[in-house]
Amino acid sequence: MALESLRRHVEAEVLPRVRPAWDRAFPPDLAHELLAGLVDFGIGAGWLPEADGGLGLSYVTSGLLYGELSRLAPDVAGLAYVSEGASMKLARLGTPEQKARYLPGMAAGRVIGCGAVTEPGAGSNVRQIRTRAVRDGGGWRLSGEKTFISNATVFDIATLLARTGEKEFTLFILDRAEHRFETREIAKLGLNGWSFGSISFDDLGIDDAFRLGPPGAGLREALSGFERARAWVAVIASGIARAALDDAIAYAVGRDQFGAPIAAHQLVQGLLADMACETEAASLLTLKALASLDRGGRADLPTSMAKIYASEAAVRVASKAIQVHGASGVTREFPVERHLRNARMLTIPDGTTQINQLIVGRELTGIAAFLGARHPETARTAAE
Repeated sequence: MALESLRRHVEAEVLPRVRPAWDRAFPPDLAHELLAGLVDFGIGAGWLPEADGGLGLSYVTSGLLYGELSRLAPDVAGLAYVSEGASMKLARLGTPEQKARYLPGMAAGRVIGCGAVTEPGAGSNVRQIRTRAVRDGGGWRLSGEKTFISNATVFDIATLLARTGEKEFTLFILDRAEHRFETREIAKLGLNGWSFGSISFDDLGIDDAFRLGPPGAGLREALSGFERARAWVAVIASGIARAALDDAIAYAVGRDQFGAPIAAHQLVQGLLADMACETEAASLLTLKALASLDRGGRADLPTSMAKIYASEAAVRVASKAIQVHGASGVTREFPVERHLRNARMLTIPDGTTQINQLIVGRELTGIAAFLGARHPETARTAAE
């Protein structure tokens, strides 16, 4: 019933708004309207505990909802899950004052969040970040640049990781209404409605009231978020694969060639069968990852396995969907070329396929295969 309600809402209220904007980032006003309209359906505030104004959904339940949204509008699913991740950091680390200030708006979909970790010279190895926060009286001075940041041009608040000592990393709340910084959208291959850009600031003064959690606690919190993020990339990828499969089946049944629907041709059925198997396998691995998150504790192995398989499978499924469509598949008149571009985007974030393969290898063997493997802490951080 929940999935059906969400589906009806997305088809009636979301798709008519976003279809004209597939090829450019949603403007802030549209992003806010979309998120505010989805929270009642468990999207955008479902993970938050009820005490913090959310629905307190399990990750499995939330994943099923996000999977349906991803099948229809993956750009919107990305916008919502990144915002939801920021709200969880506030729920876990925020002071009562910070929670009172931000969580009601986030739970209602009025405040969009994002996480700002990645930098031009620091991707997989978070310990290489150069953004610095230096004590300045009762506050801090921040200087640096974050890049490849989801929701960069639409967020209201960002949970930003900065170096506060040689080996100390701390989270801060960057508030668009309070702080002066610059954001820039970055053009990309797919998922173009989902904002993706850079955030830059130089000698930004920020009060200590915007520090999130104690000094030095930021790295652990950022890394724990990657575990969840890998599962949600798998959720979105599985939704894209499902959409590509559905479109390929519909086209194969409706397209006549040589006096019969092309679905009657053996090689077309072979393509569809392979696509269906990969889509189902991706969904099941993803559900296993979500269930592991619900059980608590570390879930590196299942989330990395789901992220690897679902993102790469979505690329293969979308490519075969284009093959089923033939010449029509490479045109903008049919959605399958967009499915392929969208799917290809997801093999990169929250650990590339290759980084996640190293995580899986480490979990299976107990041996870190990173360049920094002689330093286990560095190796583990690089993987995550």
